[in-house]
Amino acid sequence: MEHTRSLRPFAAVLLLLAASFAAAQDFGAYQKALDTAREKRLEQAWMDAAEAYRDAIEINPTVADVWSRLAHCLFRAEKYEDAIEAHKKVYELGGTYPWSPIYQIAVCYTKTGDKDRAIEWLQKAMDLGFRDITRVRRDRNLESLRDDPRFIEIAATADVSEMSRDEGWRYDLRFLAREIARRHYDPYRLHSKDEFDAFVKELHNEIPVLTDHEIEARLMILTRMAGDGHTRLYPTYARGDAREALPISIYLFKEGMYVVAVPEEHKELLGAAVLAVGAHPTDELMQLLDAITYQDNKMGLLASGPGFVRYPQILNGLGLISKPNEVEVTVKTRAGETKTVILKTENTTQTDDWLLARNLAPGDPPLTMKSRNKSYWFEYLEDANTVFFQYNRVRSEREEPFPKFCERLFEFIEENNVERLVIDIRWNGGGNTHLIQPLIHGLIKCEKINRSGKLFVIIGRNTFSAAMNCATDIDMNTEAIFVGEPTGSSPNFIGESVPVTLPYSKMTGTISDLHWVRSWPMDYRSWIAPTIYAPPSFEAYMANRDPAMEAILAYRHGG
Repeated sequence: MEHTRSLRPFAAVLLLLAASFAAAQDFGAYQKALDTAREKRLEQAWMDAAEAYRDAIEINPTVADVWSRLAHCLFRAEKYEDAIEAHKKVYELGGTYPWSPIYQIAVCYTKTGDKDRAIEWLQKAMDLGFRDITRVRRDRNLESLRDDPRFIEIAATADVSEMSRDEGWRYDLRFLAREIARRHYDPYRLHSKDEFDAFVKELHNEIPVLTDHEIEARLMILTRMAGDGHTRLYPTYARGDAREALPISIYLFKEGMYVVAVPEEHKELLGAAVLAVGAHPTDELMQLLDAITYQDNKMGLLASGPGFVRYPQILNGLGLISKPNEVEVTVKTRAGETKTVILKTENTTQTDDWLLARNLAPGDPPLTMKSRNKSYWFEYLEDANTVFFQYNRVRSEREEPFPKFCERLFEFIEENNVERLVIDIRWNGGGNTHLIQPLIHGLIKCEKINRSGKLFVIIGRNTFSAAMNCATDIDMNTEAIFVGEPTGSSPNFIGESVPVTLPYSKMTGTISDLHWVRSWPMDYRSWIAPTIYAPPSFEAYMANRDPAMEAILAYRHGG
């Protein structure tokens, strides 16, 4: 008996080794099947590739991407019924956007000649939030459905040129309301469905008595009701290089609204305080513009609200001024004179030859204004043993891809007398979130800098979208001290810029269909707040000073 017991652990080890050996054999066979499938796909030997993918799936049926590749090969081999079953498995495993395999099933049914099933599955894809309605309209695989009234409704391909003005605007309204409802991640987060539908119904009834500018403004209000900064709609005159706008650029500082750029012919307005637009003092005007200013939090109003002042068409559509092409603006000039000027819209956009208020100040501009046109750059401030790194766009430049830039940045920090790193993302409105990892990983590994009082991040109202994700990653993973003003978004936010164009008016915009959970799920902060509050001031701007950078250089840990 004792002898038998002593053999039991040995037998267990043998069984474990046998199981491990079998698992290793299975993995080897699995990898070999995938390699074969890849080779056959490159040769466009679709059925051979499909058989290899089936061999892989027999060993490991849990990987959605393998099922998806199988479905693709079966489709190319014209085995549409089998491709449908594979796409259903992709949907079940959740390997991609839910609507993606459903759309592919619709395409497969068109190939089998079953139009009713194709329309049924196409509608399912749309109901799941299918993003690209332009693709639906142009997909050659759906050619057989083009004239079907059900397809025309789904793809919104009605001939708007045959519609009256009222019919066209109502078509746009119905289309926009439908797209927000079906595409947006959470369209009724701030306003109930009943409130949303009631607004749509009221606007539908009012269209015959409203001007085009009034309808445009109301469509902007409807889009704003979705409640996030990425879901937005622009009138045609407010997009592109040639804009019908006032020849003026303004910015909202802590002291108020000021003219910061003008063309030569309006130089007397440069640096003037804007006291009122039409009959509305600027504080009141900002409150009224909240109805159309797309935002994740109230910093979004500070960032984008003043820009709408350039468009009297919008102000007129909101009923704030009487004319759509001119506006009375009351200012207090640099000389202290209060006066009212009439500004008219022009085919204009701000160019390099516009006059800048900060150029009236003595000395050089602060670092934050030095190279705003560059996506990323850094400079060593030897007197302060500080590296200033400005990150203006979340993108990777061909001349120096972002991973290479980060490698150079951290090598410089390690090899030089650097006591402090300042990352300036106050102007960064986003880009591709997937590109920020080299920076985050570099900060985590850099023990020289990732310490309290050594790493500072300047944030502000324009820190948004992918830049907001970058700020949150830094907040969650480093010892950074944030400086400036609150960010223009929250650590967890709804946001993605999925394009939308209204068929009749051609107004363009975007709809958000993703929820970015970059922080803890219970992180309900409206923004990342600065530890050191240093908002932009007009006084500092006109002296070529940067309050945020001054606060950092004066910082003493615990002081």
